Amino acid sequence: MSTITLDRISSYDVRPTAARPVRHLRAVPAAQEPAHVRLTRRGKIVVVTLAVAVIGILAIVFGPSSTATGESGVAPETTQVRVLPGHTLWEIAAEANPNGDIRATVDDIIRLNALPNASALQMGSEIAVPVYS
Repeated sequence: MSTITLDRISSYDVRPTAARPVRHLRAVPAAQEPAHVRLTRRGKIVVVTLAVAVIGILAIVFGPSSTATGESGVAPETTQVRVLPGHTLWEIAAEANPNGDIRATVDDIIRLNALPNASALQMGSEIAVPVYS
């Protein structure tokens, strides 16, 4: 709101009147809540597809890799052991690697002889056992 005052100016008094600044009031809009993001069905499909693509690319880039070459690998040094009655794979592994991890040695023997499991050991058969130094 503003008021206007009129001053009487005499002919002898020539001084300008100071003008007051006028303030304009604006209406302040009410605070609005931020809009919630709503994905459509197509948007959800796009987001899921992009996430799967990113995970796939990261798996390819940072995943394990192997290279096939024309050269043959180095075969581990092995010895042949005949399985006698009462022998177990655990006992054979303990004799072959007395200072090492017996479980790892059993796994090595199973892998070398392509056995399905430790109980597939046949009495009288010869198996390859790694030589540990």
